[in-house]
This record gives sequence, structure tokens and C-alpha cells, in this order.
Amino acid sequence: MPSDTDPTPKPTAHDALTALPEGALFTDDTTWQVARADKFALIVDAADYFRVLRKVFIGAKRELLLIGWDFDFELEMLPGEGDEDGLAPDGLPNQLGSFIEAIVERSPDLNVYMLKWNGAVLAAPGRLAPTVALSIFGSERIHFALDGHHPFGACHHQKIVVADDALAFCGGIDATEKRWDTSEHLPDDPRRICKDGTPSGPWHDATSALTGPAAAALAELSRRRWHRANGETLSPPNDTPPTPWPEGLEVDATDIDVAISRTEPPFDGKPLINEIEQLFLNGINAAERVIYIESQYFAAESICSALEKRLQEDDGPEIVVINPVEAESWLEDDAMHVLRHRMVERLMKADHQNRFRIYYPVTKAGEPIYVHAKIMVVDDRLLIIGSSNINDRSMGFDTECNVAIAKPAKVIERFRVRLIAEHLDVSPETFREAEGNDQQFIAAIEHLNREKGRGLRRLSRESPTLIGKVLADTRLLDPRYHPGEQTNAGRGLRPRHIAILAGGLALGWLAWRKWGR
Repeated sequence: MPSDTDPTPKPTAHDALTALPEGALFTDDTTWQVARADKFALIVDAADYFRVLRKVFIGAKRELLLIGWDFDFELEMLPGEGDEDGLAPDGLPNQLGSFIEAIVERSPDLNVYMLKWNGAVLAAPGRLAPTVALSIFGSERIHFALDGHHPFGACHHQKIVVADDALAFCGGIDATEKRWDTSEHLPDDPRRICKDGTPSGPWHDATSALTGPAAAALAELSRRRWHRANGETLSPPNDTPPTPWPEGLEVDATDIDVAISRTEPPFDGKPLINEIEQLFLNGINAAERVIYIESQYFAAESICSALEKRLQEDDGPEIVVINPVEAESWLEDDAMHVLRHRMVERLMKADHQNRFRIYYPVTKAGEPIYVHAKIMVVDDRLLIIGSSNINDRSMGFDTECNVAIAKPAKVIERFRVRLIAEHLDVSPETFREAEGNDQQFIAAIEHLNREKGRGLRRLSRESPTLIGKVLADTRLLDPRYHPGEQTNAGRGLRPRHIAILAGGLALGWLAWRKWGR
């Protein structure tokens, strides 16, 4: 055994992984399938995504599979571009529901299957009426189902769209309210508006587009999810004509391998699938220079522990995390960002070489931009994008789907630079010049970052509330299953928890009525 003075370095898990061939990142533990994509593209922010989505829907001939956390059928897909009759520039209805009805009417062989998380109905009850109307009064070739095939409190969170088994999207963008924004994230953009007329805040998101066998694999995964949700077996469409690549969407890569990874909680006697977690961990352990993460949350214990170990090393990778400054509700903020604060404190303590940063982006007016993207980029050797957040739910409780590529290196590097350049409001070329030949990622960020206007701000946290401490200690809203655990392990929010919470709120309200006025 080497002594403390032995000059021979001790091997680490990082050494073992970096010594492996590139394809070793994609193993049976980390992927469901690895399939070829004839074409592959990355789409940043929903303004571009919704525009491309319309072109794909219009071109579909046999089948559209829409697997999502939520769909808002009153969504204006191209806000500010509809005429007085509600038609978009392509001559079809601007609203998502009416648009789907119109494309089905003009395509006699087209069937549309839409699978939505059943809990989204409770999260947004106002969207139930348009959904019911479309299901009952729409075409018989429009099929709608609610997915409740998961443990109580868990969420169907995948975000997949597939057209004719030939072209697919997989990422973090939901076709629902508040998601639309451009990459400029303009302050007070009049197109960024809710149905009730109130303004919607700036929103950052991303997804991927791909064709070929990889798209067919995502279609197979979607049909499996449909079958699990309602027992109906869907057959792949036959004799589909070639699906054209959407006009205006730049192809980032051709003829590459795409890995598809899942999270599925144990249910109906089936074990936990945590391929996404394993791929994240493989990527973190294999990193040599930079780990770049964009996520709605930052609370996964396994991910934090892996990052902590890398920061404890000498000359390990730089780690940069982009998060929203706060969650969408006070309860969610208490539940998730108290956990984030604890994770960040651990990482800062381990960071003995100033290699860790966590930021939130702001507009030119200084307004925080909500980060909903779910991305990890490791050096120029791994890019992961999908529905999975960096929290425990996404590692082993909710149903998730990610895609990943391990090459071409220039595509992976270009996407990382594109993302950080957007946040800093500089060109990719400017960022590369600042990064220089020594490739100091954090130094380049801080050199280009402005104290005022568009840029990145360091995250800080006020003292947590009592509720926040309880939620963080119990992980009541961020539970997970571990390998070997069964659904009856009692993870997550249970009916008794809801009753206790409701009772506590009621007692607090009564006390306020009696003594607090």
C-alpha cells in the first residue's frame, strides 16, 4: 500500500472512467437504448420550439405522439402573430387545441395521441374544460389519456413528441402556459402574456430534435408509456412517407449515436429504473475540465455527493450551475431551495481551489429569468438534455426521459458555449476568446459578466423558514426510491400528509383570525 509520502498517485474512480473508451459512458446501467440519429439539433427556448413544432405537426401523415407533463390547449403557439380570426401566419389556428383539430381534419390518415400527467389537472384545473371539450367534441382520431400509473405523489414528467416514428423531440419544454420566450428574454416583452392578460416572466428552456432510428426508439418508449397508462396497445404506423426536416431548423450533427435514459419508479411489482442518475454520475466522475449544469432545481443528494468529491480533488474540473433565483411558489421554494442552500454550502466547503459557481440569469432590466432547462455538459465528451431535474424526484420517483450524445466534440462544446453566451449576452466567439487557450471557464464568465444589465448573478439565500426546514429535513416534496425499494416503502407525499398540512393551515388561519387582527 502506498504511504503518504509515496510519489505514485492513487487511482480514483475518475481515473478509471477516463481510461475507458468514449462509448463506456453508455452502458446497460445508464441507458435504455442507444440508437442512430440521422439528424440531430438542439433548440433553445420555446419561441423557436413552438414554431418548429407547428411545421412538424403540419407535415405528419399517420401518427403524432405527445407525451407530456401538461398540455394547454388554449396556448397561443405564436403569440403576437395571430390575426383577428385567431389564425397564425401559416393559415391555421394559433391556439394549440384548435391547431391540432385543424391538422387532423386536413390529414385523413392522421391519429394524435396525447398523454398528460393526471396531477396536472389539479395543478391547473382551469385547463380541464378545454381538454374535455377536445376529447368529447373533437375528432375521433384525437386520443387523450391521463397518466396515473405511478406511486401516489409521483409525477409523469417526460416531455416527448414523435411524428410518424421518424422525427422526435425530447427535452424540458412543455406545450403549456408561461413557457414561451425568445433567447433575448426581452424585458416586458408584450408577447409574453398569460391567457388572463397578466404578463408572464422571462423563461429559459431547451429541447432536442432528432430523426431516424433514435426517433423510432422514442416512439416505442412513448407507446409503452401509453400502454402503461391506459392498457391500450398502439402499433407503429405503416407506410409512412418521409418526414421532412423542419425548414429553418439548423442541423447540429448527422449520423450520430443517441443514448436514451429513463427514470421510472417501482410500480406494479416492477423495480426502479434510475438510468438517468447513473449517467449523470458517470459523466461527473469522467469530467476533466468543466461540468456545466442548467436545472430548475439543485437538490439531488447523489449528484451533490459526486460533485463534492470532485471538488475535494486537486486540479479537478470547474463546476458551474445555472438555477432560477427562486421557485414558482413559496411552498416549492421552501421545499427545494432550502435543500439547494444546504447542497451549495457543502460544495463551497469542499471547494478548496475556487472551482465552483452557482448563478441565476437576469434580463437587461435586472429581472430574474426562470431556468427550466435540464442540461448537463461534461467537457466536450458528454451532453445530456431531457426532462430530468437535479433533484431526488427525478433520480428515483418521477417518470423521466433524457437523451445524450458523446460526440461530435465540436457540437457538445458549441452548445455549452452557446448557452453561457446567451446568459452573458455576448457572442459565442467573444466567449471563446475570453476563455482562451487555457480554457478557464469560470474566469471567462466573470470577465464578461456585467454588474448591471443582462448577465449572471451569484445566488444567496435568506434564513430558511420553519416550514422550509421541516420540508428539507423530511424531503416530503422531494422523495425518491432507491434500488431494491418497493412502492409500498411509503415514499413521498401521502394522503395523511395532505390532511396534516391542511389541518395545520386551518389552525393557523383560525389563530390569525382570533389573535392576529
